[in-house]
Amino acid sequence: MRKDHRPYRVKHAWLRFQALYARRFVRPHLDHLGRGATFMRPWWVEAFGPRISIGDHATVVATSDGRVRLAVWSNLEGQGRIRIGRSALICPGVRIQSAESVTIGDDCMLASRVYITDADWHDVYDRLAMGPTAPVTIGDNVWLGDGAIVCKGVTIGANSIIGAGAVVVRDIPANAVAAGNPARVVKTLDPEGPFIRRSHWFADRSSLRRDIDAFDRAMLAGNTVGGWLRYLLNPRRGD
Repeated sequence: MRKDHRPYRVKHAWLRFQALYARRFVRPHLDHLGRGATFMRPWWVEAFGPRISIGDHATVVATSDGRVRLAVWSNLEGQGRIRIGRSALICPGVRIQSAESVTIGDDCMLASRVYITDADWHDVYDRLAMGPTAPVTIGDNVWLGDGAIVCKGVTIGANSIIGAGAVVVRDIPANAVAAGNPARVVKTLDPEGPFIRRSHWFADRSSLRRDIDAFDRAMLAGNTVGGWLRYLLNPRRGD
């Protein structure tokens, strides 16, 4: 698709429908969902188990081939929890599984196919047992690259970046870039650097809404219902 052919009113009706769907069918499965959360295709978001919370202004994007799955498997002691901070970005295919505790700080970005787990899920010898568990803690403003895996017992410090496809089995300090399998620090960031976090984007919600609305009106100007339906039924080269 070269452009969005939807009329302005059709696009915004679709956005309202997604928001309504998220409130009706996603929110009840969470212990907490902060204000201003945005879900794109929320029918592909799956939440299983208790003690799952997501902070304010989260953006969750799911697709039919990239469902977002948040799962807590509790034991008799009631362990297992997933806590995601404010202004998170969760991309298609992200999976987070907890038998003990997964804590993700504010302003974190989880790229497509990221997997985070705090358990082995099977013991080496007793394949019916859950195996070892250890909490996972991810600091504020961490970016997990495409397909990264974060294993049990790991702490990742604030502002750090985990490269695409990395497998994190040991702690990563703050202000570091780590890559590889197993992930190792390959670069150190300046802790005094001018980090611009996702929360800055949401600092002035009224202004942000006006800017997005103006952008949509400009980009969708001239689109008609007839033209949109024609494109859906009979797309042509150059559409």
